[in-house]
Amino acid sequence: MQPVHVTILVLYLALLVGIGAWFSRRRQTATGDDFLFAGRSLPKPVMIGTLLATWVGSGTIIGGASFAYSYGPLASIFFMAGTPVGIVVLYFVAKRVRRASAHTVPELLESRYGITVRILAALITVLAYTGITAYQFTGGGYIISVITPMSPEGGAILVAFIITFLAVGGGLKSVAWSDFISALVIVASLFIALPLILGRDIGGWSAYWEGLPATHTTLSGGLPPLALLGYFLPLFLLILADQNMYQRLGAARSEEEARESTVGFFLSSFLVTVPVALLGSAAVLLLPDIEPDTAILSLAGEGFLPVVVGGLLLGGALAFIITTGSSFLLSGAGNVVYDAVQRMMGVQLNDRSRLRVHRLAVLGLALVAYVLGRFFPTVLELQLYSYTVYGVAIAPPVLAIFYWSRATRWGALASMTVAVVLTITWEQLDRPGDVHSVLVSLPATLVTLVVVSLLTPGGRDRPVGEPVRKGEPA
Repeated sequence: MQPVHVTILVLYLALLVGIGAWFSRRRQTATGDDFLFAGRSLPKPVMIGTLLATWVGSGTIIGGASFAYSYGPLASIFFMAGTPVGIVVLYFVAKRVRRASAHTVPELLESRYGITVRILAALITVLAYTGITAYQFTGGGYIISVITPMSPEGGAILVAFIITFLAVGGGLKSVAWSDFISALVIVASLFIALPLILGRDIGGWSAYWEGLPATHTTLSGGLPPLALLGYFLPLFLLILADQNMYQRLGAARSEEEARESTVGFFLSSFLVTVPVALLGSAAVLLLPDIEPDTAILSLAGEGFLPVVVGGLLLGGALAFIITTGSSFLLSGAGNVVYDAVQRMMGVQLNDRSRLRVHRLAVLGLALVAYVLGRFFPTVLELQLYSYTVYGVAIAPPVLAIFYWSRATRWGALASMTVAVVLTITWEQLDRPGDVHSVLVSLPATLVTLVVVSLLTPGGRDRPVGEPVRKGEPA
């Protein structure tokens, strides 16, 4: 344990708590829209920072580093490519997402497919986002255990508390500004760490490349093509339909700033994923016997970096995980408020009541997420499971809103049902043939959406990219 690391950690956590306390004041968060959309007033740099930090949590800092440690930097291209490829797709729908300003993705789906699809989508979203929040608790616990004498379980409890405090206090305002600061710190610390590890500790690029295991220098990392595709698709599908992305685009000051923010998000994503791939794989040379999940964390905590740089890297990684967790927690609680309480139960809420119910929903989902996280052995397993269920079920009907006018409510309902049932069944069967569930469930989902839509009435011609307006029959 390094006292400097502990000091940096305490100061960083105090800063996050201070941000949450500041934005929890009534004049900062007075309405439901303030809580969920930050009053639709986020400046562009903060938009870029919150998009980046929301997406790059333990799935990258721990899961991505684990993949690079196990299979090498080139194979990591496939694991992490889902992010930039998905952002390109978001760029072309960003203006329309800002224009629609739906509170939740299920609300957007209802505008095209009806209330039944919204109910199913809300259930899927809450379950998946609770799972994703759970692995942020677990990932944060790893980092706490590296920095302090606390156990991973104790660290997870502390992280869960801070994540919940950020989300329940100032809503998206506190989360977005925390994201922005965390993004600056983690990008800076990664770029300081990279030349120190590759240059000083390993001896340069040649020594790094020659020291890697033979499979780590291949494009596949020793994995078959289908396995690589199985790692790429969950991230890609999730970002295409990620409710966090849609809500943040809706929080932009204008449609133009929403689109411009996706460009900044695209460029800044490489500032994290590339160093993570290189540092994660470099850990094989310096720490060949560690758990892959702790690749970058161990580099920062085992004396390979100057103590301040290591502390900033650990603190920034923890902050990314915290802000990602608070984002998914806040977003999932939004489904409880807008989809369950208001739409399904028909409870009419004024702004003050909506704010109170949203905060109570955050507390409830946080408790469920903590319990859920204890039943999965690794962050990576939980990540892929949650990503797959949500991405395969939600992404196809969401994209069809903008790009395929023939899609019907029956096609959407059938495809979402197939996605959930088939993914869960395949996972419960322990992935027969070692085939990732996404490779089975995604083709079946797409075929179901197309075939059932073509066989049922409801779709019609409309300009490409324009969603059906709410109130029109689907």
